[in-house]
Amino acid sequence: MITDIESATPALCRLHLGNELRHLRQKAGLTSTQVVKKVYWSPSKLTRLETGENAVVEPVDVMALCLIYEADEETTEQLKGYAVVTKRKRDWWQSTEYRPVISPGFRAYLGLEATAVALHNYESEFVPGLLQTEAYVRATHQSAHQGLSEEEIARMVAVRMTRQEALRREAPLKFAAIMSEAVLHHQVGGPEVMRAQLAHIVDVAALPNVRVQVVPFKAGAHPGMNGAFHTLQFHDRDALKPIIYFENLADAWVSRRQSDVELHEEAFSELQAIALGPQESLSMIKKAMKEL
Repeated sequence: MITDIESATPALCRLHLGNELRHLRQKAGLTSTQVVKKVYWSPSKLTRLETGENAVVEPVDVMALCLIYEADEETTEQLKGYAVVTKRKRDWWQSTEYRPVISPGFRAYLGLEATAVALHNYESEFVPGLLQTEAYVRATHQSAHQGLSEEEIARMVAVRMTRQEALRREAPLKFAAIMSEAVLHHQVGGPEVMRAQLAHIVDVAALPNVRVQVVPFKAGAHPGMNGAFHTLQFHDRDALKPIIYFENLADAWVSRRQSDVELHEEAFSELQAIALGPQESLSMIKKAMKEL
């Protein structure tokens, strides 16, 4: 439960609300199909509510579910309060400026990232998003999203830059990034852009809440060879379980399945073990800068 609802962000309220409603439904012994028949909703509406994907939640919908689940008055008022926050406030990525260039899958991820206390990210091809420079972001979007206008690309760049504020907020995100050595040698945007990008990684790695490691080519086969992934951890691990996030050129999605979480947490631990240590990794990054 959130103790101070008034100061809570809509993203945090949606996440807690969905989690609590899911637990209440399961405690009541009801399936999603049984619930939507009672309230005459589409199955997708309940799913979005339980996963925290709706930008705005109607208090009347929450009250209807609490009635079905026979929740006590205190719980009902708490959950209704979460819904009220989503109607009164907006997360930055829900603004008319950013919303057109953010896919639904990535929008769901942004809400999770904004409320996470720790993020583990493995990347095999790109510099991790929270470590990218503006020029690097622009170059990657121009290559991956050909046909977009300069205005659209500028908005996508702004989204990435705004996300990075999580590393320097009052309670900063604990960020552990591991990347393949190949990332250091992909000259995204050309030598000058890449040199500045590598220098930026070194600078950000100096933050006490940031840890950067590189998996060298000589490490051989490893769990990250199947592709990039993010694992997000939340303050109350019992109430909000860790979540895995994936993305590709066409889409982005999250997985809450326990088996997926355990598989990727184990993979990240193995990658940390075979990667160079933080200081050795920074030395490799500095060497790559000189070779550009």
